[in-house]
Amino acid sequence: MLKVGLTGGIGAGKSAVSRRFAELAAPVIDTDEISHRLTGPDGEALPVLRQNFPSAFRPDGSLERAALRRMVFADAGARARLEGLLHPLIRREVETALGALQAPYCIVVVPLLVESGGYDKLLHRVAVVDSPETSRIERVMARSGLARAEVLAIIAAQASRKERLARADYVLNNSTTLSSLRAQVDVLHQRLLRDARSFDSSWE
Repeated sequence: MLKVGLTGGIGAGKSAVSRRFAELAAPVIDTDEISHRLTGPDGEALPVLRQNFPSAFRPDGSLERAALRRMVFADAGARARLEGLLHPLIRREVETALGALQAPYCIVVVPLLVESGGYDKLLHRVAVVDSPETSRIERVMARSGLARAEVLAIIAAQASRKERLARADYVLNNSTTLSSLRAQVDVLHQRLLRDARSFDSSWE
C-alpha cells in the first residue's frame, strides 16, 4: 500500500483536503484526531502529561488544552518535551491503523511531519497543502478565536514554507477557492491510484 503523508502549516487547508480524500473513499488516518483521543478523557497520555505539565490540568483532572498550548508555544523546551512524550504514542497508533488497512493508497495527516522527522521510514510520499501566510492567519483566527500574536507564535514554531515544499512529492495550492482545492484533490487521487499501481503491481 502506498502511504502518503499529508502536511501543511496551520490553517493551510489540511482538513478540507483530508475530507475530500475521505469522500473519494481513500483511507485517512489523522494524527490530530489520534492526539485528541490520547489526551481526552481517560486518554493514555494523560498520566505522563499530568506528571510533566501539572499546571495545564484543571482541578477535576481534565486537560486544559488552551493552557497547554500557551505553555508550549512560549517555551521551546516545553514544546520539545511535549512532542517527545506524545509523538511516539501517536506513531504507534498510526502504525496499528496502517496494519489494518487494505487499499491502493492511504493518507496519513501529520501537521508536524517535517518538524518531527519521525515518519520518514513509515511514509512513501509527501503531499503538502500550500497557502499564503496571510490567508492561513485569517483562517485560524476565524475558526479558533486565537489572537493574531498567538497564531504567529504557532507559525514561527513550525517549519517554513520552503522547508515543507522541499519535502513535497505533490503540492496542493490553496490560494484561491475551496472548489479549486477539492478539484486538485480529485486530480491527485487519480494520480495516487496510478502511482499505487506502479508502487505495487498486485493492485489492479
